[in-house]
Amino acid sequence: MPDTPTTPPLSQAIPQAATALRDAARVVMFTGAGMSADSGIATFRDALGGLWSRFDPQRLATAEGFEADPDLVWGWYQSRRQQVMLARPNAGHHALAQLQCQRPGWRVVTQNVDDLHERAAEAAGVAGPAPIHLHGSLLAARCHHCARPFALPPGVPDEPAGGRRLAPPRCTACGGPVRPGVVWFGEALPRAAWAQAEAAVRGCDAMLVVGTSGVVHPAAGLPTLALQLSKPVWVVNPDAAAARSHPLLHTLTGRAAEVLPLLAAALV
Repeated sequence: MPDTPTTPPLSQAIPQAATALRDAARVVMFTGAGMSADSGIATFRDALGGLWSRFDPQRLATAEGFEADPDLVWGWYQSRRQQVMLARPNAGHHALAQLQCQRPGWRVVTQNVDDLHERAAEAAGVAGPAPIHLHGSLLAARCHHCARPFALPPGVPDEPAGGRRLAPPRCTACGGPVRPGVVWFGEALPRAAWAQAEAAVRGCDAMLVVGTSGVVHPAAGLPTLALQLSKPVWVVNPDAAAARSHPLLHTLTGRAAEVLPLLAAALV
């Protein structure tokens, strides 16, 4: 496999991808932060603004950081939760939901911690399985001590634009501090979600990789696993050079909200 595969223009690459994927009964649609960027959801490092601009992002996404300053971390995640709840699925989310409607064997596996795939699927009437969230969800919470799920209040958090420090709620079972239901640096992925994702890749006919940098492991190993099993992999990324730095067979250069509706239309 060459290190620098050619990257044809979309006018050529979309028909090629559609031809290759048209008869694929099972496709894993693997998405990352670039999938939601067109909905205005900042990537992890981009999300540092206002009050948070002077903090190392990793301080806000580790168990150690939470234990050292829970008010800082909980306040930041409340502001992120507000951003997600105010966002809307973009054309890329709707295109994947459309593909799932037409092809029930196509499955979303995501590194994202928002619920935009779910909302797009609900709008499209998708009857298939829910997305597999490898990194948890901003809309879930659990006790940091006993891991008991914690029901967050309904509605959108009312947070100032620049963020604020905010004491986390307390677990009703043990009194421990409640933390976001996401996977932090140094933590293992949810065992069940990882097993489902790996099984989906092993059983798929092809893989569509959208908006992920391919550097956050172990999730980034899923496209490599697909290639090791001789599954064709298509990557959607606005940075063709970034895509070439990973062993992906085919590239569709562009934003998710631009490329995916074209691909869905070509697969009708």
